[in-house]
Amino acid sequence: MMKWAVGRCLVGVLVLALWVGMSALAMAGDDPEARAIMERVDARDDGDNETADVKMILIDKRNQERIRKIARFSKYKGEDKYRLMFFLHPADVKDTAFLTYDYDAPERDDDQWLYLPALRKTKRIATADKSGSFMGSDLNYADMTSLDLEKYDFTFYEKGKEGEVRDKKVWRIWSIPRSKEEIDETGYTKSLLFVQQDIDMVVRAIRWEKDGGYLKYVDLRKIEQIDGIWTATDTLVTKKKGKTRVHKTILTLDNVKYNQSLDLDMFTIRRMEKGL
Repeated sequence: MMKWAVGRCLVGVLVLALWVGMSALAMAGDDPEARAIMERVDARDDGDNETADVKMILIDKRNQERIRKIARFSKYKGEDKYRLMFFLHPADVKDTAFLTYDYDAPERDDDQWLYLPALRKTKRIATADKSGSFMGSDLNYADMTSLDLEKYDFTFYEKGKEGEVRDKKVWRIWSIPRSKEEIDETGYTKSLLFVQQDIDMVVRAIRWEKDGGYLKYVDLRKIEQIDGIWTATDTLVTKKKGKTRVHKTILTLDNVKYNQSLDLDMFTIRRMEKGL
């Protein structure tokens, strides 16, 4: 029993030392130029008082599809962004609703709630659950909020060398979490971001999941300028293990409108439970 206890203690010390070493390396690797680019990405105008129709297509490894239709609404309260989603189709998810308060202050945890009509119950998404799949898709709950820059280090994939995505020049930037807590919350150990230079927008990403050895590929296949706002209207999210595709999700937006008349009273738990 004593040998086992000592062995477990040594393993714990080694893991901690490895984590501290990785964290120190990440901190030392933060590049001011890469961070400045990500600050412009974060400050980019992404529209206010938005309404949109969303189609979510879930495709398994046998290419069998499930289609979900969603009505989406978003509004800013100061620097904080509120978003409300109502599932309209199919019948098994109809009237399910999802509410997010995406706070600008990095020290404040974002709030998320999911309303389940079959149970007539609203569930608050705990921090420990934010790496879980959002409604069976390849997005997780953490993906539904913006990146807190203060919690990451940013470095170039190859400094001084540009890449291209669909004939547009991009910066390729590593995004490395500064803490194990952030990895646990988001579910990602690191991400490689492709930032389109002329519009300061992440148009592609590769994310390394902390569990299972999975890679997640995010590709904004179509970007349109709507009411002056660059908007992703067709996004493909593919989850792979090695070279094998495990699952993919396609998100398409239609009837996107900004500067609509949306009241803050709409973005409440009570309104979410009332339904569309």
